[in-house]
Amino acid sequence: MIYVKQYNDSLKDLWDVFVKSSKNGTFMFERDYMDYHSDRFVDNSLMFYKDDKLFALLSASLHGDEIRSHGGLTYGGFVVDDNMKASYMLECFEALKFYMKENNIKKLIYKCIPYIYHQKLCEEDLYALFANNANLIRRDIASVIDLENKIKLPKGRKSEISKARREGIEVVYSENFRDFINLENEVLKKYHKATAVHTADELQYLKSKFSNNIHLYEARKAGELLAGVVVYEYKSMVHTQYMANSDDGRKLGALDLIIDFLINEKYNNKKYFDFGISTEDNGRYLNTGLISQKEGFGGRAVVYDFYELEME
Repeated sequence: MIYVKQYNDSLKDLWDVFVKSSKNGTFMFERDYMDYHSDRFVDNSLMFYKDDKLFALLSASLHGDEIRSHGGLTYGGFVVDDNMKASYMLECFEALKFYMKENNIKKLIYKCIPYIYHQKLCEEDLYALFANNANLIRRDIASVIDLENKIKLPKGRKSEISKARREGIEVVYSENFRDFINLENEVLKKYHKATAVHTADELQYLKSKFSNNIHLYEARKAGELLAGVVVYEYKSMVHTQYMANSDDGRKLGALDLIIDFLINEKYNNKKYFDFGISTEDNGRYLNTGLISQKEGFGGRAVVYDFYELEME
């Protein structure tokens, strides 16, 4: 029989050890990452036990009478280990529904972990969602490069990279998140009327906790910051969390130079390079300008799916 416990701080070590040994968990599910924005979300993470042994995790936050997996994360489905099987996942969903009923929770919003983040095969949750009549309510499209089967770059992209090199632009590793976030916010405000999700202090804090996972690469000319990319590094893949390009950087191919370096030199031993999503309005609107830039580097579609499960 599988039963549920609600997470609390005394279970932090047990939670983190399970994430690190799982086949689809990432550092974003570790408590030091999840709890940095605990002031913005009511945590309602759940731990699933089978025969009194921790069996699965579900990062989650409470939003009124709705639970989401997780409100502060891009994705957040069940984190499992090698012991998970299809029938057990169905039991996990039964235990989850019982917990929701007992706590007057009416709805689950479930953010699937895209398969590119999996270390081993584990899509039992997708079947369980179907078996429980969950509805697909959102589908974002991300652009991902299969680094073992790259698509040849178009001439235009190559010329931008060559231009940046001729201009003497250098790609450097940096931990100056303040300068980068200032540039990121300038770009977001000008083109999207938005601001970055993270502040410079938050990125600095997360870097201190996950020094092997969070990295900043900049393109500079004569010391001037022209472009930057914040990457999240995982075991077999890399994700661009932020990309920013100044007006001068756009003219000189600065961002193109960084991405070329990351793809072909720094992370060419990884399996996937994920540029992230290019959709808005809950996946209904495709930002064609944004996705064309990513596709110009050989990125192709991987979807981020959201399901809704309502209690009967």
